Amino acid sequence: MDQESSKGTSRFFNIEAKWLVLLTVGVGTFMSALDGSVVNAILPVIQKYFDTNVATVQWVVTIYLLMVSGLLLTFGRLGDMRGNKSVYVWGFVIFTIGSALSGFSPTPTLLILSRALQALGAAMLFANSPAILTKTFPGKQRGQALGLQGTMTYLGLTTGPFLGGWLAGKFGWHAVFFINIPIGLLATWLSWRVTPNDLPSEHREPFDLYGSSTFMAGLVILLFALNRGQAWGWFSPLILGLLAISIFILSLFVWIELRTPAPMLDLRLFQNRVFNTAAISPVLNYIAIYSLLFLMPFYLIQGRGLSSAQAGLILTAQPLVMAIMAPFAGTFSDRIGAQIPTTLGMLIMGAGLFMLSRLTPDSPLIYVVVGLAVSGLGSGMFVAPNNSALMGAAPRNRQGIAAGVLALARNVGMVLGVGLTGAVFTTMLARGQNGDPVTIVRAVNAGLMFATGMAILAAITSFARGADFPKTSQVEQRQSTGSATDSEPPASS
Repeated sequence: MDQESSKGTSRFFNIEAKWLVLLTVGVGTFMSALDGSVVNAILPVIQKYFDTNVATVQWVVTIYLLMVSGLLLTFGRLGDMRGNKSVYVWGFVIFTIGSALSGFSPTPTLLILSRALQALGAAMLFANSPAILTKTFPGKQRGQALGLQGTMTYLGLTTGPFLGGWLAGKFGWHAVFFINIPIGLLATWLSWRVTPNDLPSEHREPFDLYGSSTFMAGLVILLFALNRGQAWGWFSPLILGLLAISIFILSLFVWIELRTPAPMLDLRLFQNRVFNTAAISPVLNYIAIYSLLFLMPFYLIQGRGLSSAQAGLILTAQPLVMAIMAPFAGTFSDRIGAQIPTTLGMLIMGAGLFMLSRLTPDSPLIYVVVGLAVSGLGSGMFVAPNNSALMGAAPRNRQGIAAGVLALARNVGMVLGVGLTGAVFTTMLARGQNGDPVTIVRAVNAGLMFATGMAILAAITSFARGADFPKTSQVEQRQSTGSATDSEPPASS
């Protein structure tokens, strides 16, 4: 084969290879998102099967959330140190093993422990997938790639409850976990075969064990307190004590990171205004999203008297529009930067939430669908451009930790959304008649007004990032200039 033909073949292979990488990452994203939502639909089935109480079976969901959130930064840092591919591939292996053990669990305790193992694998996937895509795709396609990944996330979240209910009804709850085994094996093989080998930084750094331990302990305690605040009372001594302990441990974490030569979380990343605002904005965005997801079932089922199946069908309007919009928004941001689409997206989402906050017990259902679709449109415009901006602002040897920050922002926003909105909702319920549809609708409206405020704050922080044109990312700049600058923090904006 002559030289020109060889170059052409190589170029064709590279074009094909990056889309195979996207497919592999998309499968991992879909599986992880699916298992974050699918179990919610089958908790009653699991409770009945084991003949246990609700408090016990809730840990099947809670342990997954806590483990994923607490380990994101740790595995992001390990990806930077050992290579994102190796951590990612092992994530599939562990996730698949955890799924198998979950399906075979004979007791609730073993199911909870197996879900913890499954979450460990999911954290490895979440913390390294954006880094792999950022290193695989050029800056001018980064938003498009991350947008398509976002579509897989929304599809996983959307299909999870329906798929879980169908599998549990047809084959039993075990099938919900067993379905991951063939998919996980295929994805493991694909990720090993098509994901590019990425060598860790030439600057060998020790792993920050103290920083990792304090961060996980502080965050898990904080998220647990936020998760249980509504049930135990936000001002109960136990919740206040847990919040105080978490704040102390997280403050200790910051103190450690500022004094460690090779910190787990390089706080110099936050000197970059684009990175800083792109890390804050998704927390506010996901607070708004999960406030909506928490409140709307109460409105549709208790406030309007719809069945759970009817409510579920209506609620698909939001994530479906998000899934469709995400890749277009990502591609658009590759051309003009992230400031305009993220700001506009959060303003549109705020408008959709405000529409929904005006609902009455007899509002036309088409009005509800339109409000959900507008909210989904705004969020779909926001996520991929914001993710692209954050990943593009991080240097090459900090891509894993940047991806961990991104996933952590999402999880923290999810927990805060349910916790804070739940507090607003229950406070308003206490002021009216218990079970009265009018009282329920007013409580939902108050919670949605709170979510509207979060969306507007996200628009403000998105606009504050300034103009950014991601034609060439810092990752690509470092690739072109060599690894001599790998240890430098991103420049302040």
